[in-house]
Amino acid sequence: MAAPAMLCYARPFKSDEPQGPDSQMKYTASKAARMIGRAAIVATATLMAAGPAMAQFSDSYNFLKGVRDADGAVVTKALDKSANGIVNTRDYTNGETALHITVKRRDMTWTTFMLAKGANPNVKDQQGETPLMAATRVGFIEGANLLIERGAQVDLPNGNGETPLIVATQARNVPMVRILLTAGADPKKGDRIAGKSALDYATSDPRSVAVLKVLQEAPAAAKPKPKIAGPGL
Repeated sequence: MAAPAMLCYARPFKSDEPQGPDSQMKYTASKAARMIGRAAIVATATLMAAGPAMAQFSDSYNFLKGVRDADGAVVTKALDKSANGIVNTRDYTNGETALHITVKRRDMTWTTFMLAKGANPNVKDQQGETPLMAATRVGFIEGANLLIERGAQVDLPNGNGETPLIVATQARNVPMVRILLTAGADPKKGDRIAGKSALDYATSDPRSVAVLKVLQEAPAAAKPKPKIAGPGL
Protein backbone atom coordinates (compact mmCIF):
# COMPACT_ATOMS: atom_id res chain seq x y z
CA MET A 1 0.00 0.00 0.00
CA ALA A 2 1.46 3.31 -1.06
CA ALA A 3 2.11 5.87 1.67
CA PRO A 4 -0.11 8.94 1.50
CA ALA A 5 1.52 11.97 0.04
CA MET A 6 2.79 14.50 2.65
CA LEU A 7 1.39 17.96 2.31
CA CYS A 8 3.72 20.94 2.98
CA TYR A 9 2.39 24.41 3.68
CA ALA A 10 4.87 27.19 3.09
CA ARG A 11 4.56 30.62 4.74
CA PRO A 12 3.84 33.25 2.14
CA PHE A 13 7.02 35.03 1.05
CA LYS A 14 7.35 38.74 1.79
CA SER A 15 9.49 40.71 -0.56
CA ASP A 16 11.09 42.83 2.21
CA GLU A 17 12.25 39.87 4.28
CA PRO A 18 15.91 38.85 3.93
CA GLN A 19 17.07 35.60 2.44
CA GLY A 20 20.20 34.02 3.92
CA PRO A 21 22.23 34.60 7.12
CA ASP A 22 23.99 37.81 5.99
CA SER A 23 20.80 39.40 4.79
CA GLN A 24 19.05 38.44 8.03
CA MET A 25 21.71 40.24 10.10
CA LYS A 26 21.45 43.36 7.96
CA TYR A 27 17.66 43.32 8.23
CA THR A 28 17.79 43.00 12.03
CA ALA A 29 20.28 45.87 12.33
CA SER A 30 18.16 48.06 10.07
CA LYS A 31 15.02 47.32 12.09
CA ALA A 32 16.80 48.17 15.37
CA ALA A 33 18.02 51.45 13.89
CA ARG A 34 14.50 52.41 12.90
CA MET A 35 13.21 51.67 16.42
CA ILE A 36 15.99 53.74 18.01
CA GLY A 37 15.22 56.57 15.62
CA ARG A 38 11.56 56.59 16.60
CA ALA A 39 12.48 56.58 20.32
CA ALA A 40 14.84 59.51 19.79
CA ILE A 41 12.11 61.52 18.08
CA VAL A 42 9.70 60.87 20.96
CA ALA A 43 12.34 61.80 23.55
CA THR A 44 13.20 65.02 21.71
CA ALA A 45 9.54 66.02 21.53
CA THR A 46 9.11 65.34 25.25
CA LEU A 47 12.12 67.46 26.19
CA MET A 48 10.93 70.30 23.99
CA ALA A 49 7.51 70.23 25.65
CA ALA A 50 9.05 70.20 29.14
CA GLY A 51 11.62 72.87 28.29
CA PRO A 52 9.82 75.91 29.76
CA ALA A 53 8.98 74.08 33.00
CA MET A 54 12.56 72.85 33.39
CA ALA A 55 13.89 76.33 32.73
CA GLN A 56 11.58 77.79 35.37
CA PHE A 57 12.64 75.14 37.88
CA SER A 58 16.26 75.90 37.12
CA ASP A 59 15.76 79.65 37.60
CA SER A 60 13.99 79.10 40.94
CA TYR A 61 16.61 76.65 42.15
CA ASN A 62 19.48 78.94 41.21
CA PHE A 63 17.76 81.92 42.84
CA LEU A 64 17.18 80.14 46.16
CA LYS A 65 20.68 78.68 46.09
CA GLY A 66 22.05 82.17 45.53
CA VAL A 67 20.08 83.41 48.55
CA ARG A 68 21.39 80.54 50.69
CA ASP A 69 24.93 81.28 49.55
CA ALA A 70 24.41 85.03 50.02
CA ASP A 71 25.56 85.46 46.42
CA GLY A 72 24.43 88.95 45.49
CA ALA A 73 25.41 88.67 41.84
CA VAL A 74 23.39 85.50 41.23
CA VAL A 75 20.36 86.76 43.12
CA THR A 76 20.32 90.18 41.46
CA LYS A 77 20.65 88.59 38.03
CA ALA A 78 17.73 86.23 38.77
CA LEU A 79 15.55 89.07 40.03
CA ASP A 80 16.36 91.27 37.03
CA LYS A 81 15.69 88.41 34.63
CA SER A 82 12.43 87.29 36.17
CA ALA A 83 9.11 88.91 35.47
CA ASN A 84 6.94 86.39 37.31
CA GLY A 85 7.60 87.03 40.99
CA ILE A 86 10.59 84.76 41.53
CA VAL A 87 11.25 86.60 44.81
CA ASN A 88 8.37 84.58 46.33
CA THR A 89 9.27 81.27 44.71
CA ARG A 90 9.18 78.34 47.14
CA ASP A 91 11.60 75.49 47.68
CA TYR A 92 9.75 72.39 46.47
CA THR A 93 11.21 70.30 49.33
CA ASN A 94 10.01 72.42 52.26
CA GLY A 95 8.08 75.40 50.90
CA GLU A 96 10.60 77.97 52.12
CA THR A 97 10.92 81.28 50.33
CA ALA A 98 13.96 83.52 50.16
CA LEU A 99 12.54 85.51 53.09
CA HIS A 100 12.33 82.39 55.27
CA ILE A 101 15.96 81.65 54.44
CA THR A 102 17.33 85.09 55.26
CA VAL A 103 15.29 85.38 58.45
CA LYS A 104 16.40 81.99 59.74
CA ARG A 105 20.03 83.01 59.44
CA ARG A 106 19.22 86.31 61.21
CA ASP A 107 20.48 88.33 58.26
CA MET A 108 19.08 91.87 58.49
CA THR A 109 20.73 93.11 55.29
CA TRP A 110 19.35 90.33 53.11
CA THR A 111 15.95 90.36 54.81
CA THR A 112 15.63 94.09 54.11
CA PHE A 113 16.72 93.49 50.50
CA MET A 114 14.17 90.72 49.94
CA LEU A 115 11.34 92.84 51.35
CA ALA A 116 12.40 95.76 49.16
CA LYS A 117 12.16 93.45 46.15
CA GLY A 118 8.59 92.52 46.99
CA ALA A 119 8.93 89.45 49.22
CA ASN A 120 5.62 88.52 50.86
CA PRO A 121 5.99 88.58 54.69
CA ASN A 122 2.90 86.38 55.12
CA VAL A 123 3.76 83.49 52.79
CA LYS A 124 3.83 80.09 54.52
CA ASP A 125 6.13 77.10 54.12
CA GLN A 126 4.94 73.48 54.11
CA GLN A 127 4.54 73.57 57.90
CA GLY A 128 2.37 76.66 57.64
CA GLU A 129 5.06 78.88 59.15
CA THR A 130 5.57 82.48 58.09
CA PRO A 131 8.84 84.44 58.13
CA LEU A 132 7.60 86.13 61.33
CA MET A 133 7.24 82.71 62.95
CA ALA A 134 10.76 81.88 61.77
CA ALA A 135 12.05 85.12 63.31
CA THR A 136 10.28 84.26 66.57
CA ARG A 137 11.81 80.78 66.71
CA VAL A 138 15.37 82.05 66.28
CA GLY A 139 14.86 85.14 68.46
CA PHE A 140 15.51 87.56 65.60
CA ILE A 141 14.15 90.69 67.28
CA GLU A 142 15.22 93.20 64.60
CA GLY A 143 13.87 90.95 61.87
CA ALA A 144 10.53 90.56 63.63
CA ASN A 145 10.20 94.32 63.98
CA LEU A 146 10.99 94.82 60.31
CA LEU A 147 8.53 92.14 59.17
CA ILE A 148 5.76 93.68 61.26
CA GLU A 149 6.54 97.12 59.81
CA ARG A 150 6.24 95.59 56.31
CA GLY A 151 2.83 94.06 56.96
CA ALA A 152 3.40 90.71 58.67
CA GLN A 153 0.23 89.45 60.36
CA VAL A 154 1.12 88.83 64.01
CA ASP A 155 -1.56 86.22 64.73
CA LEU A 156 -1.18 84.14 61.57
CA PRO A 157 -0.96 80.54 62.85
CA ASN A 158 1.09 77.64 61.55
CA GLY A 159 -0.23 74.19 60.69
CA ASN A 160 -0.65 73.35 64.39
CA GLY A 161 -2.55 76.54 65.13
CA GLU A 162 0.40 78.04 67.00
CA THR A 163 0.87 81.79 66.73
CA PRO A 164 4.20 83.61 67.00
CA LEU A 165 3.12 84.80 70.46
CA ILE A 166 2.60 81.22 71.65
CA VAL A 167 6.05 80.26 70.36
CA ALA A 168 7.67 83.30 71.97
CA THR A 169 5.90 82.52 75.26
CA GLN A 170 7.07 78.91 75.24
CA ALA A 171 10.62 80.15 74.60
CA ARG A 172 10.20 82.64 77.48
CA ASN A 173 11.47 85.38 75.18
CA VAL A 174 10.20 88.50 76.94
CA PRO A 175 11.44 91.07 74.35
CA MET A 176 9.78 89.12 71.53
CA VAL A 177 6.57 88.79 73.54
CA ARG A 178 6.53 92.57 74.06
CA ILE A 179 7.04 93.26 70.35
CA LEU A 180 4.22 90.93 69.32
CA LEU A 181 1.83 92.30 71.93
CA THR A 182 2.61 95.87 70.89
CA ALA A 183 1.78 94.87 67.32
CA GLY A 184 -1.61 93.56 68.44
CA ALA A 185 -1.04 89.84 69.05
CA ASP A 186 -3.86 88.18 70.99
CA PRO A 187 -2.60 86.43 74.18
CA LYS A 188 -5.88 84.48 74.41
CA LYS A 189 -5.79 82.97 70.93
CA GLY A 190 -5.47 79.19 71.31
CA ASP A 191 -3.66 76.60 69.23
CA ARG A 192 -5.11 73.40 67.75
CA ILE A 193 -2.86 70.93 69.55
CA ALA A 194 -3.90 71.51 73.16
CA GLY A 195 -6.37 74.34 72.73
CA LYS A 196 -4.11 76.53 74.85
CA SER A 197 -3.26 80.18 74.36
CA ALA A 198 -0.04 82.04 75.14
CA LEU A 199 -1.62 83.10 78.44
CA ASP A 200 -2.49 79.48 79.27
CA TYR A 201 1.04 78.24 78.56
CA ALA A 202 2.62 80.99 80.64
CA THR A 203 0.24 80.32 83.53
CA SER A 204 1.05 76.61 83.59
CA ASP A 205 4.84 77.09 83.40
CA PRO A 206 6.46 78.16 86.68
CA ARG A 207 9.52 79.34 84.74
CA SER A 208 7.44 81.88 82.80
CA VAL A 209 6.75 84.35 85.60
CA ALA A 210 8.24 87.30 83.70
CA VAL A 211 6.40 86.41 80.48
CA LEU A 212 3.13 85.91 82.37
CA LYS A 213 3.43 89.35 83.93
CA VAL A 214 3.89 90.95 80.47
CA LEU A 215 0.95 89.02 79.05
CA GLN A 216 -1.32 89.96 81.93
CA GLU A 217 -0.41 93.63 81.62
CA ALA A 218 -1.13 93.69 77.89
CA PRO A 219 -4.12 95.84 76.99
CA ALA A 220 -7.14 93.88 75.86
CA ALA A 221 -7.74 93.85 72.14
CA ALA A 222 -10.27 96.49 71.22
CA LYS A 223 -13.60 94.99 70.22
CA PRO A 224 -15.51 96.58 67.35
CA LYS A 225 -18.44 98.66 68.50
CA PRO A 226 -21.84 97.32 67.49
CA LYS A 227 -23.54 99.23 64.74
CA ILE A 228 -26.64 101.13 65.84
CA ALA A 229 -29.28 101.35 63.21
CA GLY A 230 -30.69 104.80 62.76
CA PRO A 231 -34.30 105.64 62.12
CA GLY A 232 -35.62 104.65 58.75
CA LEU A 233 -36.18 107.38 56.24
